[in-house]
Amino acid sequence: MPARSSPGGKSIECAEVTVPQVWAGVDAGKTHHHCVVIDTEGQRLMSRRVLNDETELLRLIADVIALGTDNAVTWAVDLADGGAALLIGLLAAHDQWLLYIPGRAVNRAASGYRGEGKTDARDAAIIADQARMRRDLHPIRPGDEITTELKLLTGRRTDLVHDRTRTISRLRELLTSIFPGLERVLDVTNTGPLVLLTGYQTPAALRRTGQARLESWLGHRKVRGAAELATKAIQAAQGQHTTLPAEALTAQLIATLAGEVMALNEQIRDTDKLIEGRFRRHRHAELITSLPGIGTLLGAEFLAATGGDLSAFTSADHLAGFAGLAPAPRDSGRVRGNLHRPQRYHRGLQRVFYTSALISIQFSPESRRFYDRKRAEGKHHTQAVLALARRRVNVLWALLRDGRYYQPVPVTATA
Repeated sequence: MPARSSPGGKSIECAEVTVPQVWAGVDAGKTHHHCVVIDTEGQRLMSRRVLNDETELLRLIADVIALGTDNAVTWAVDLADGGAALLIGLLAAHDQWLLYIPGRAVNRAASGYRGEGKTDARDAAIIADQARMRRDLHPIRPGDEITTELKLLTGRRTDLVHDRTRTISRLRELLTSIFPGLERVLDVTNTGPLVLLTGYQTPAALRRTGQARLESWLGHRKVRGAAELATKAIQAAQGQHTTLPAEALTAQLIATLAGEVMALNEQIRDTDKLIEGRFRRHRHAELITSLPGIGTLLGAEFLAATGGDLSAFTSADHLAGFAGLAPAPRDSGRVRGNLHRPQRYHRGLQRVFYTSALISIQFSPESRRFYDRKRAEGKHHTQAVLALARRRVNVLWALLRDGRYYQPVPVTATA
């Protein structure tokens, strides 16, 4: 039986659960937070702007706890990390219950409240009131040391990959502007072409060097397939004899960008080593990677997204909804049965399951049979992969719940 509150505002316990009588909403910022505390009726008990400082935050926590004498206090915040990290850590140290409400949800809810102004105090009051009324907000549980480090490292790796993609795009654009023939034959995502571009960027420079010297130059820098790469570059140079405006400056920029891409590749490799070292130390590392399609990187991203603790997910369906793999209905009037992807889900976690499903199709006979069956039912490729990803949520959740490793089902048993 769910817990409820009496008309007099007293706490009523049902099935050993106590309804919190004080809600504290915090509009988090980089330098300051604003906290608003309300009671059961939504009446404001406190409104305070505090410095993002340990001493000030400890004083705030003590004052809010005092307001909830003999009653539980529920906190809610619109940031799950960053500027709110210190507050979250202090609340966890004081055994305070903390909920997370996304900033977009706060903005949408604001339209249902009186007034059109936007202030930190108003946002904090909305956060507190939403925590008072809603039952679908996710609790924030600070992860252990390993999962916290994995979250930082996977986030750093994502930033590096995005930087590399942006730099490669700019490099291709500049190379096309002065030497389109060379851009067509080079795959600048590989190390060899990048090494070539650090030394040679124009047709004239390549023709002056010649194939033999270019091959020797690449060989001294330990480029694989130096002969083939040199042949492609010289053939492209023989096809263009026109010098374009600002070619010399563009060539310098291309050489700089090629060096930056190589440096980013090195940083990504170093980050991958750090991620693997941390991930292997986690208690669930071998269990997670026992599922076909999930390696070190995807396993680390899974732990970073879930905090390494599935106690926050009451069922596999709950985890699938968090990952955006549980479709939401969109019915209206006579229209029935329409399903669509939910708008609120963890995109990083969805990427983990979708990517691992793609990989498992190639290496796991069970996954391949499931995928082929969905295609035979008339589903498109993406739909079949999403169905497989949804199935893998159930499998991984069961493995973590039972603490056992994945065991392939024999073909005869499946049949």
